[in-house]
Amino acid sequence: MTYTYLGIDHVQLAAPEDSETEARNFYGSILGWTEIPKPANLLKRGGVWFQCGAHQVHIGIQQAFIPATKAHPAFHVSNLDDLRDYLHRNHVRILDDESRSDEGVKRFYLNDPFGNRLEFIEWM
Repeated sequence: MTYTYLGIDHVQLAAPEDSETEARNFYGSILGWTEIPKPANLLKRGGVWFQCGAHQVHIGIQQAFIPATKAHPAFHVSNLDDLRDYLHRNHVRILDDESRSDEGVKRFYLNDPFGNRLEFIEWM
C-alpha cells in the first residue's frame, strides 16, 4: 500500500437555504466554535464553516434539505459535564445516553437547529 489515511479533514453537515444566521448563532455563539472563512470561489454556494478543535465543520446549504437524524458526527470533548450544563443553561435539548458507560464513555446527543443529530463524547 503506497497511501496512508491521516484522519478526517472536515465534516459536512447540511442545512436549509438561508440558514447561515441560525448556523452562526448555534455553532458559533452557543457551541463556541470559531467561524473560518470559506474560499472565495465557494461563497456563492452559501453556508458557513467552523473550526472545532483540530477539525473543521462545514455547514452546507442543501436544496430540498432533509436532516440527518441517524448518521452523525461525534465530537470528542473534555469536561463533558460542563458542556452539558452550559447547553442546558442555553436551553439546548439534550438526550443523554449511558449505553457505553461500562466502557468508560460518557456521551449525549442533541439536534442542531436544523434537525441534524450531533454526538458529544468523553472517554474517561
